[in-house]
Amino acid sequence: MTEQTNPTLLPTTIKGIFQRIWVVIVGIVAVAVFYFGLFCPTPQWIMLILKTIFKYWSIGSEPVNGIPYWIWKVLPELFPDKLPGKGYTSLGFIKEPDKDLPIGFSQRRVFIDRVGLNCAVCHTGTLRNTPNSEHQVITTMPANVVNLQGYIKFLSAVGVDERFTANRMLPEIEKISGGLNPIEKLLYRFIAIPQTRDALINQASRLDFVEKQPDWGPGRVDTFNPYKAIQFHFPMDKLREDELIGTSDFPSVWNQKPREGLQLHWDGNNTSVDERNKSAALGAGVTPTTIDLPRIQRVADWLWELPPPKYPYEVNETIAAKGEQLFQSNCASCHAFGGAYTGKVVPIQEIGTDPHRLDSYTYETMSNQNTLYTGYPWRFKNFRKTNGYANMPLDGVWLRGPYLHNGSVPTLRDLLETPENRPKEFYRGYDVIDRAKVGFVSDVGVENGKQYFKFDTTKPGNSNSGHLYGIDLPTEDKDALVEYMKKL
Repeated sequence: MTEQTNPTLLPTTIKGIFQRIWVVIVGIVAVAVFYFGLFCPTPQWIMLILKTIFKYWSIGSEPVNGIPYWIWKVLPELFPDKLPGKGYTSLGFIKEPDKDLPIGFSQRRVFIDRVGLNCAVCHTGTLRNTPNSEHQVITTMPANVVNLQGYIKFLSAVGVDERFTANRMLPEIEKISGGLNPIEKLLYRFIAIPQTRDALINQASRLDFVEKQPDWGPGRVDTFNPYKAIQFHFPMDKLREDELIGTSDFPSVWNQKPREGLQLHWDGNNTSVDERNKSAALGAGVTPTTIDLPRIQRVADWLWELPPPKYPYEVNETIAAKGEQLFQSNCASCHAFGGAYTGKVVPIQEIGTDPHRLDSYTYETMSNQNTLYTGYPWRFKNFRKTNGYANMPLDGVWLRGPYLHNGSVPTLRDLLETPENRPKEFYRGYDVIDRAKVGFVSDVGVENGKQYFKFDTTKPGNSNSGHLYGIDLPTEDKDALVEYMKKL
């Protein structure tokens, strides 16, 4: 009698074999990833993934402060007169050819797709070797070309425009989307468009003080005044005049581990990298209930030991060697990791730089900040009011121009001159590197029809005074010091 084969047995057996093989493969991959993570440099493909996460992933800004995707997409088409040029890139936002959104913008579905901001909007910039070179996108450097104030003004302007209606907007959305489904059409017509308009009008009312401030220009932001208006509902029209301008440069965010415990932010108002990160996320539009902690932590882990980009051009090593000695004797105690005064606040009376950013952060702001995340283990507790500006480590300083907390000095070499001999006016947003003076070329006002921002140091918040260190060095010593700082 011939034994019969169970028709269900063979597939089940094969399935089990494949399951075992799959478990073994996954185990081998896990061991390999663990081994390479411990003993080998991070593979390039992992770095690319982490950069993409940094540039485009949501951190939780969309549920409350996000703009419905198709409205965000169509705004430049409907309101081109409210922008300085074509599309969002005219505001300096960086668009990669194969991506739908600019760097620093994220997308998340909250009933419908919404667009918000993430960390990269303030911490990704561009660089050119020469005027004819391609733009290089560099993550974690200051956002040297982004005009964030221009974006705020654009959203405020379109919200109150009479063209912001479903009848005007839906045909344009249909045109660029290829057609919404019937439910989406109803959602956009009766909910998304009216509610977005109302939200933008409300935001414009709260941020109307921004219209009265001197223009920030690319690469700068008023860190805490919008925070007061949006997070804490401060009556901005009743605040003291001396606290209504707090414009400062975007910082770099690489190499965070040795910064833990230093006094962070330009005025040194916090010593916790974690709190600083969560505070910055609030500035990007998250709320204490929508913040995506795992994703923010993933970014923070990447930044923890991420080194700054190395200076990619030739350095005169002989001159730099002399400059290193000068740096150690004149600068290291305040600007090298481990320096006696690095990461500590210098009183405003001593440092003498523009006081507006310091004055904009008040005791009332501090008191409100330390109530954020009440009821959670990560409730803020480290914010303090200080009396000056913190000495910053200078790692990757070649990519961090213009200089001083408010970006009022275009190059390192200019910073070694007395304030009256520093440029009174210069242009920001131009991304060609200045290899001689270190910083970005600052005397180009127009290139290929693009107008760059003229920075005027006589306007409130823009003073280039103070930081009188190194100004008495001989010219050749100043040049040597700058040559060495290319290597930091």
